[in-house]
Amino acid sequence: MANWLLKSEPDSYGWDDLVRDGGTEWDGVRNHAAAGHLRAMALGDRALFYHSGKDKAAVGVARIARTARPDGDEGWVSVRVEPDHALPRAVPLKAMKAEDALQEMAMLRQSRLSVSPVTDWEWAVLMQLAGE
Repeated sequence: MANWLLKSEPDSYGWDDLVRDGGTEWDGVRNHAAAGHLRAMALGDRALFYHSGKDKAAVGVARIARTARPDGDEGWVSVRVEPDHALPRAVPLKAMKAEDALQEMAMLRQSRLSVSPVTDWEWAVLMQLAGE
């Protein structure tokens, strides 16, 4: 099982929307690196749901419910994402940046990517920061 981080603007589609809908198609990704991460996702992988924009915090854990399928005719892909649970407390970007153990985290090194991998070690640190 792998771990991921999915960024979304809460004003466009936030954690509450994912919970309300019971899941969504994670589509519209038009960056080659991020699309490559979508292709690498496996059924049951975990994903931190991260609110970008003004919130800038991880707020929930989602699961990959279906692997990559075509998203349009140009080679892009999408996956199905379903909510697992809200984090006991949000993990703000500021806290992530302050944590020495997360300095190599892909999201912090390539902040513009909407989909990025999270190592098992980083996941454990993030869950500790979230109070799990």
